[in-house]
Amino acid sequence: MKKQIAILGSTGSIGTQALDVIGQHPDRYEVYCLTANNRYEQLAQQARQFKPAAVVIANEQHYDTLKNLLADEPDIKVYAGRQALEDIVQAAPIDMVLTAMVGFAGLGPTVKAIQAKKKICLANKETLVVAGELICQLAAEHHAPILPVDSEHSAIFQSIVGEGDNEIEKILLTCSGGPFRLMDDERLKSVTAADALKHPTWDMGAKITIDSASLMNKGFEVIEAKWLFGVPVEKIQVLIHPQSIVHSAVQFIDGSVKAQLGVPDMRLPIQYAFSFPERLLLKGDRLDLFQKPLEFFEPDTRKFRCLALAFEAMHQGGNMPCILNAANEVVNEAFRHDRCGFLQMAEVIEKTMQRATFDATPTLDTYFKTDAEARAIAREILG
Repeated sequence: MKKQIAILGSTGSIGTQALDVIGQHPDRYEVYCLTANNRYEQLAQQARQFKPAAVVIANEQHYDTLKNLLADEPDIKVYAGRQALEDIVQAAPIDMVLTAMVGFAGLGPTVKAIQAKKKICLANKETLVVAGELICQLAAEHHAPILPVDSEHSAIFQSIVGEGDNEIEKILLTCSGGPFRLMDDERLKSVTAADALKHPTWDMGAKITIDSASLMNKGFEVIEAKWLFGVPVEKIQVLIHPQSIVHSAVQFIDGSVKAQLGVPDMRLPIQYAFSFPERLLLKGDRLDLFQKPLEFFEPDTRKFRCLALAFEAMHQGGNMPCILNAANEVVNEAFRHDRCGFLQMAEVIEKTMQRATFDATPTLDTYFKTDAEARAIAREILG
């Protein structure tokens, strides 16, 4: 039988590439549900092509318009609102949920999907950043497997498949360095969102591309790796790798290093999460190691303070990563709309971490309260 897949965030970069993967394997996969936040026209187009059982538009203001666009598709149910997102992932026919929503908004639906014992293909890194300990507990309790979709975490996962209980000595988490890697502080003061959105190797959504430019994205991935692979932060090393060919690696206690290499193509980790443990044919470019050298550098955490703040949040634990994420979502949006400077982002995040209420043993309810409080503080600091 075909696997039924729900895609949370189908109109974003990950979602559209996931649909391409599904389109390449119509004998194996079928779309059960597609969701979007605001892009109702694109959602309607996707629904017409893939004929899901349901679509959900998170922004309820677009419900009537979307329903009218799909009026001639009576078999496709149309829903709206945050509650509908949490309800739909629990639908009995669903085998897998690809969580490709951006930001904190992905936490609630992911929790509900785990509680419904669905296989989670995790592309929403904020879920583990904000509530990693809780998510891992719920996944174990409900026997819901979590397979990483981030290229780096997929690479780590692929490197440890077959290694059983062999001890990991170090995780080598690679990072392109973004578009500002070689700029000095003076130049960084005047960079714009348009500059930051010109990522040298990856084609991603605006929010994650800005996070990549500030290296906050890599900080998030460090936190995510800790929870996914049960490795303390001290054993995770970030390497700047401008070519984005080595997607990450694992060093074992005998000194052996296993890495996963490939062209920068997010369809590969998406498909691997869908098909694991199988590997399926994927049409696309192939890696040519004769084309360019492979270089590695240490990250400059003084210049890119966001990475250092992520490590600090993880060391503090509790709800501090949630505070970090909330403040970052605020400054990321402000930077994209020219209300905040590039270097100012880290300053606002750090001040928010100092002022927000710390809780060493947060519950799910705590995370939602923390998120709201930290956002308010960050906005106040921005002025």
